[in-house]
Amino acid sequence: MNRGEYLSKLIEEKNYTVMSLSKESGVPYTTIRSMIERNLNNASIDNVIKICRVLGVSVESLNKPEDFPDIVKENPAKYNDSPKLDLPIFGNIAAGALSTVEGVTKSTVEYMSIPRKILGKHSYCKDLFVMRVNGDSMNKIIPDGSFVIAKQIDCDEVKDDDIVIFSHDGDFSMKRVRIIEEDQVLIFSPDSTNRKFRDIEIPYDTQNDLKIYAKVIWYSVILD
Repeated sequence: MNRGEYLSKLIEEKNYTVMSLSKESGVPYTTIRSMIERNLNNASIDNVIKICRVLGVSVESLNKPEDFPDIVKENPAKYNDSPKLDLPIFGNIAAGALSTVEGVTKSTVEYMSIPRKILGKHSYCKDLFVMRVNGDSMNKIIPDGSFVIAKQIDCDEVKDDDIVIFSHDGDFSMKRVRIIEEDQVLIFSPDSTNRKFRDIEIPYDTQNDLKIYAKVIWYSVILD
């Protein structure tokens, strides 16, 4: 069990939800979600102390080894002084209805060579990966079949109007996110010529499994 899973288990055992823990500890909801999803990596010690105080556990009890490093961390972009960057390709992502992401394992990861110049300020970022779009719910911006380059982010780094890759109840999608603080909801919106696609509204205190993995920073478009 990794640290994020252990924290989630503690929250449940102590009869809290992420929302109620946020209110009592003073740590923002999105920050706690990020701590769980990122296994406490880069979590501030101040926030960890606040959470541990509410849960009645020691800080040391959360300092457990990570048993299950994720596929993205095990296959980072390959860095050197080359003008090109080799980015791991992690299957297809649905720009349509939520769907199960195409399976990729450590042994089957392929890489795409990308010129650093097209990545601008992200040209030396270590948390980039590639996915191919499957669906037309974002086709006003990103056509079906396009490749996207995404940067791993924590929940508390998400900004209003970002295009993000996320999962909900174990299914994956790519949408533009809107953060409605006054209503305590996240709205994942399509940007499509197809009117059948609808917003996905997820309350902050939802019991469903919501994870935000990455922000889209670049995409390809073939004009002809």
